[in-house]
Amino acid sequence: MNDEIRRNMPLFPIGIVKQLTELSARQIRYYEEHQLVHPVRTNGNQRLFSFNDVDRLLEIKALIEQGINISGIKKILELNEKAVEITGLAHSHEQIEISDKELRKHLKNELIMAGRNGKASIIQGQLSRFFH
Repeated sequence: MNDEIRRNMPLFPIGIVKQLTELSARQIRYYEEHQLVHPVRTNGNQRLFSFNDVDRLLEIKALIEQGINISGIKKILELNEKAVEITGLAHSHEQIEISDKELRKHLKNELIMAGRNGKASIIQGQLSRFFH
């Protein structure tokens, strides 16, 4: 079993998570309502959190302590996920090379799709300089 599978296994009930994070049950439920964490529910409707969920809650707690509001936290976490995704692609075993034409096509498509499905492209402002 690899480490990523282990880190995503739902193991901790909310009582343990409260102790690990020093957050109240109300705060944890609030972050769940805002879809910042996604605990698994048992058949008895009990929340079970993974190591990754606990890490996410600690990250949220640190951001709250810095004075960042929920919408700011959502943006930060979304950007972090994109950065991890991009880094993972860059470090994949298989290196992908594309031509300038293919790159421009991909970037143009990214610009066209920006703002669809409620998602704004973070590079939209940058891409608009290349396509008139």
